[in-house]
Amino acid sequence: MGKLPSSSFLPSIVNAVRHFSSLSSSAYTIATHMSVKGIPKRHDRFDHVDDALALFNKMIQKYPKPSIVEFTKLLAPIVRMKRYSLVVSMCSRLELSGVSHNVYSFSILVNCFGQLGRIDFGLSVLGKMLKFGVEPDVVTFSTLINGLVKGSKFSLAVSLFDEMVEKGYQPDLFTYNIILNGLSKMGDTGRAVRFLGLMEERGFKPDVVAYGTVIDCLCKNGLLKEALHLFSKLKVKGNRPHIAIYNCLVHGMCNLGQQKEVRRLLNEMMDSNISLNVITYSILINAYCKEGMILEAIDIVHTMRKQGMEPNVVTYNILVDAYCKEGMFSKAEDIVEMMRKQGIKPDVVTYTALIEGHCLQNKMDKALGVFQLMTKEGCAPNIWSYNVMFNGYCKAKRIDEAMELFNEISRIGPTPDNVTYSTLMQGMFQLGRVTIACKLLGKMLASGLVPSQVTCVILLDGLCKTGHIEEAKELFHKLSVEGLLQPNTID
Repeated sequence: MGKLPSSSFLPSIVNAVRHFSSLSSSAYTIATHMSVKGIPKRHDRFDHVDDALALFNKMIQKYPKPSIVEFTKLLAPIVRMKRYSLVVSMCSRLELSGVSHNVYSFSILVNCFGQLGRIDFGLSVLGKMLKFGVEPDVVTFSTLINGLVKGSKFSLAVSLFDEMVEKGYQPDLFTYNIILNGLSKMGDTGRAVRFLGLMEERGFKPDVVAYGTVIDCLCKNGLLKEALHLFSKLKVKGNRPHIAIYNCLVHGMCNLGQQKEVRRLLNEMMDSNISLNVITYSILINAYCKEGMILEAIDIVHTMRKQGMEPNVVTYNILVDAYCKEGMFSKAEDIVEMMRKQGIKPDVVTYTALIEGHCLQNKMDKALGVFQLMTKEGCAPNIWSYNVMFNGYCKAKRIDEAMELFNEISRIGPTPDNVTYSTLMQGMFQLGRVTIACKLLGKMLASGLVPSQVTCVILLDGLCKTGHIEEAKELFHKLSVEGLLQPNTID
């Protein structure tokens, strides 16, 4: 990004702090969505889940037993308590007691499986519904689609939506927003934009949530012009954009170095009485830090505080990372100490930034010290933390220590990813340990990971540079046949 305006502009972009609502991924939860479909609310408030369970036990022991409608009134609030496993267990007890499910209770069960990450069981429930002649409704399909999106099964979610429409079901705004969310997470910006148009064609007025979802997707894919077009369309239709939509655009502009547009948009927010929030400030701070302008970033922190707003862990992590990358570890440690005084615990991002800073300075013993400290303080390293350590050890040609750490995660986790294997294989090739590099490839494939383009290039480059030309040719052929190498991968 090019330089943002000097710190003198900062007071002009900030006004009095106002109460605002952040853009959520959906205006309602699935449980709430189901509650408006005609299920009366009777048992919607309990002090504890035990109270609900006690009532359920009384109901199930009655003779004759209450209808499924009465049980459904009880299940819905337990879902709102997020006790999904308990609801699944209660539904099983209902079946064993001879109480037949209806469409609402089946939909609740589908939702619980989706929330538990077992949408495969949710699809099985759909099969059971059809088997017993219970007609699914829009809520059932919406719940399944939402579960598929949450499980990153985006293509399947879109297919189910298409099938739902083909069979004559009329999706509501909630369902459309779920699909928009899925398309956006897929990065399918073109289809997401077209889908907004489709909603209007079918008589639905896309709300701020729908527009915000697509604008966010466009910004993340660098399509700022298209995002601004949608933003203008949103305002023309009489909608008032949320702070989160402005944040998406500010972030997109910062990423593209459009400082004049950033200033214009911040002024527009001020004119519309939309106050900057901690996310907005963090985006600006991050933009300065990426340019190495840490003093300007600190100015923004001071401005935040003048507005009565304290930095959060994300804001502090940006500063820690920036100081570490500049080799200013005492400053980074001062920020961490400031976090602690504010009652903010350093998280995995904080510690990993410190580790990476030491690795960049080839101070692996200090990096290891921080790595061990985070574990001691109850912050479990994630695979990114380990990968930073692997990269540091490999660059320092301390590959044996890297392998000791690799053997550790093989026993206790986290699960190695493509970056893990690529880093270690490259380190092995650089030291001429071709056999071990190939064994790592075997282990990677055995774990079910598919080599990325980067991994493939590392393998081919390593084999060629160590004189294994024939093996490289054979591997190149196999990778090409498997479709793992794209044209122009190898220059």
